[in-house]
Amino acid sequence: PELSEEPPAEMVKMTKSKTFQAYLPNCHRTYSCIHCRAHLANHDELISKASGFFRDLMNYFLTKMSFQGSQGRAYLFNSVVNVGCGPAEERVLLTGLHAVADIYCENCKTTLGWKYEHAFESSQKYKEGKFIIELAHMIKDNGWE
Repeated sequence: PELSEEPPAEMVKMTKSKTFQAYLPNCHRTYSCIHCRAHLANHDELISKASGFFRDLMNYFLTKMSFQGSQGRAYLFNSVVNVGCGPAEERVLLTGLHAVADIYCENCKTTLGWKYEHAFESSQKYKEGKFIIELAHMIKDNGWE
């Protein structure tokens, strides 16, 4: 008989895969899920945080147009952690047609906001690949005075 490298099916033990949380460094100001306290983003990833002329220009435009979620104000981030992403769908938002995917906390599964997958208008292209998190779903952690 031939030798098989795989164990017989009755010997295979199925285990559920684990979700590991990412922890942001304690030395940085962070945003966390208000429902379970999982870290979501470093303050440095907030879009309005930049340097020099670009920072001033972005801050000017961001104060003129605040981001709005379904439950109130929201922040735009370059990157996030501990967040899952649903399927993309086209939605007409205040700034036009976008392809967006809902994002949720990987720990407690609360919907937090959305990810911009595609912007159909050229003036909105800067949002592609960025994340909106509604203020109603996050709190500030680590070093906020």
